[in-house]
Amino acid sequence: MGYGKDKVKVKEWGDPLFCIVTTFREGEDVLATKKGGNTVETCRALAKPLADELGLVIWDVRFVKEGASWYLRYFIDKDGGVDINDCVALTRALNPVLDEADPIATSYTLEVSSPGIERELTRPEHFEWCEGDAVVVTLFAPKDGVREFAGILQPCDNGQIVITDENGQPLVFDKKEVSSVRLIEEWDDDTDETV
Repeated sequence: MGYGKDKVKVKEWGDPLFCIVTTFREGEDVLATKKGGNTVETCRALAKPLADELGLVIWDVRFVKEGASWYLRYFIDKDGGVDINDCVALTRALNPVLDEADPIATSYTLEVSSPGIERELTRPEHFEWCEGDAVVVTLFAPKDGVREFAGILQPCDNGQIVITDENGQPLVFDKKEVSSVRLIEEWDDDTDETV
């Protein structure tokens, strides 16, 4: 099934660095199941050549259920940041490819957006790309009474995340104890607080 310009909805928030484009995609009313392989990785592979052609990077792909609705979310980036035109261009390029491949058996909403300034780091390449940047590490359970630690991201491997605190001291966390790692726009390393 094809989609014309009237099927693309554009939402913009006050933050000019975050935009989202949505398209509803119809399917059978069945439980969302994979047609073979990992749904997210299949959808990532379908989008990568299109993103490359448009000069974009696929930051992340997520297939999630919220309430009764399923969402296939692409987060894209490029040098200098993405704008609404980049989101619309990838959405329009993806529609026929997703129609042909039909990787998801249920109705879902396709969303293409920027990951935002304070993006979550989820993949190994994110940690490599963001070495030297300020991040906040959130733990599942408090460590010495604290759940969030801000610092500068260091090279990470061996299942660990390493940041340096305001005193230049390394803080090491096992990935299994980490709920999330996000970039922070500004970090005042004299007070260890996000601004």
